[in-house]
Amino acid sequence: MSEISVSETPFPPRKGNLCEIQYYFSWDDDKETGKYISWTRRVCGCMAAYASKSPRAAYLNYRDLDLGMNKDANTSYAQASLWGLSYFKNNFRRLAQVKTLVDPGNFFRNEQSLPVLPSGEK
Repeated sequence: MSEISVSETPFPPRKGNLCEIQYYFSWDDDKETGKYISWTRRVCGCMAAYASKSPRAAYLNYRDLDLGMNKDANTSYAQASLWGLSYFKNNFRRLAQVKTLVDPGNFFRNEQSLPVLPSGEK
């Protein structure tokens, strides 16, 4: 992976990272949701000392909604940067520009999708 330039793919290579961790929990009783989310956040907090920083890196297929989420279809670039920089690092701006060109109506979106840039920022 270290031979691939960080700008050649949407996802910067993970050079220097020893491993990736995905936390997955499930429960059957909706009344227990708060308890399990709280427990999960405590586990992640304990692991924070061992995670990347400035920005905290993340892998898009392991979505971390605690990094931030789209509030609606008009989330700004600045708001989306909260999670976008973690997933895409310096590729985030370029990917938002591509998104703006190919999906200007923001039809394809999810909780942490790329934003559509205002017309003056393309």
